[in-house]
Amino acid sequence: MEKTTVFREMKDIPEQFTISPVKQQEYLIDGEIFYWKGEFIEVVSPVCLKEGDAVKPAVIGRYPSLTAEESLKALEAACRAFDSGTGKWPMMGVQERIGCVKDFANLMKEQREEIVNLLMWEIGKNLPDSRKEFDRTVEYIIATIDALKNLDRASSRFEMDGGIIAQIRRAPLGVVLCMGPFNYPLNETFTTLIPALIMGNTVVIKPAKHGVLLLRPLLKAFQTCFPRGVVNTIYGEGKTIIGPLMESGKVDVLAFIGSKRVSNILEKQHPMPNRLTTVLGLNAKNPGIILEDADLDVTVSECIRGSLSFNGQRCTALKILFVQEKIADEFAKRFSDGVSSLKGGLPWDEDVKITPLPEEGKTGHMLSYIEDAIANGAKVINEGGGVVDETFITPAVVYPVNAKMKLYNEEQFGPVVPIVPFKDLSEPIKYIENSCYGQQVSLFGKNPAELARLIDQLVNQVCRVNINCQCQRGPDSFPFTGRKDSAEGTLSVTDALKVFSIRTLVAAKESDLNKRIINEIVKERKSGFLSTDFIL
Repeated sequence: MEKTTVFREMKDIPEQFTISPVKQQEYLIDGEIFYWKGEFIEVVSPVCLKEGDAVKPAVIGRYPSLTAEESLKALEAACRAFDSGTGKWPMMGVQERIGCVKDFANLMKEQREEIVNLLMWEIGKNLPDSRKEFDRTVEYIIATIDALKNLDRASSRFEMDGGIIAQIRRAPLGVVLCMGPFNYPLNETFTTLIPALIMGNTVVIKPAKHGVLLLRPLLKAFQTCFPRGVVNTIYGEGKTIIGPLMESGKVDVLAFIGSKRVSNILEKQHPMPNRLTTVLGLNAKNPGIILEDADLDVTVSECIRGSLSFNGQRCTALKILFVQEKIADEFAKRFSDGVSSLKGGLPWDEDVKITPLPEEGKTGHMLSYIEDAIANGAKVINEGGGVVDETFITPAVVYPVNAKMKLYNEEQFGPVVPIVPFKDLSEPIKYIENSCYGQQVSLFGKNPAELARLIDQLVNQVCRVNINCQCQRGPDSFPFTGRKDSAEGTLSVTDALKVFSIRTLVAAKESDLNKRIINEIVKERKSGFLSTDFIL
């Protein structure tokens, strides 16, 4: 009997979603698009293709494997463009920088269809979520522009205190190394890139290992909209091209979203740690706590979305569910039934929720968690849970999970959901207190007094407490950060502008001479910094 598979032949894929191999040679340094003639790295899609009876990974393109030489050229270009704060970009007026970013957003919109298709093929994200990632990124750019206008308006006045006249504004930090994650290779990369740029910094972008090709359609827009050296792109093995950048000591800001292990390595490579500003989005093991009075219809729905959106490959995913013992069996049954109803398939399939995984060896890694849990007394309780088809694995609901299992403490970052029954609330509370992570928690229940007690305990352990809903990043106007090993810096639209800049002021004693000097500078617009211009 032929083995069933979610994968198909290329001829059976709808024409609008087919792909021709992308042979990327281009990279952008110092305002020029260069064409690489050295070694390349193959891009293997999580989407496999049937060829007769065989199923093989689809090779969808390649990108340059640059060397340390090209990487350092990109860094030097960014340093020249910043020029100790005297370069064209950092000296440019806020309104002019806003114009450049707005032009970029308009050109970016023209590439929507191609980028959405590459998101599906490169990381396996389904079609609605790929479209949402693109559209949300454009919305983020527009929201950032509006936030900067508001920030600049508030800074356009002078303050007088203790006989001192001062104007306080925000100034850029310098050269930013921007490294985004594979699970949101467009959106989360841009949530650091755009605020860094619009505040007057220059950047070197190193795309995530999965999600490289989708930035290619934007290279011309970067080149067109920004001065030379303001945006530079590098590609290749991280050890080869990132180490030299950090070791140079010329990176002023590390904007990195990924694992704490990698971020620790990068920070240690910098010879001047006090000079380095870090903006980090790292690991999380967000728990859901389900109380015995929870509305199970709402709770099950939110927990399924929270734990398995994009196959659980989100730092904000619910990665462990604590359920009060009285309702644990009923919750586990209803949850596993809901998971079994999720449609698996290829990213463009209608209503598909579960898709192939992009990381090499990821299905085997998920199986190791399942096997360890079974060895320590748990079961996979949903039909077909944990069945592997090449890069695709059916989500597994594992119950009952206990502290002996790897799933209890380790961040699985995939479609395996551990359910832990508990008698006393002290167990999940102690779990959160002892965890090295502190991003978010979701609480499900109806009793205001009990929820209030939990809120007051948990707001000093995590940075967002969600009531009867899944953990999430949005809306982008809300602060997004974490305690402990989960984050450094805050990335709401407004907070990100502040993270990539520093409060700087011009001050003078309140004398007739100084008043005259300041008035003349402002009235005749002699300074870009010292100004009362009001951006509409």
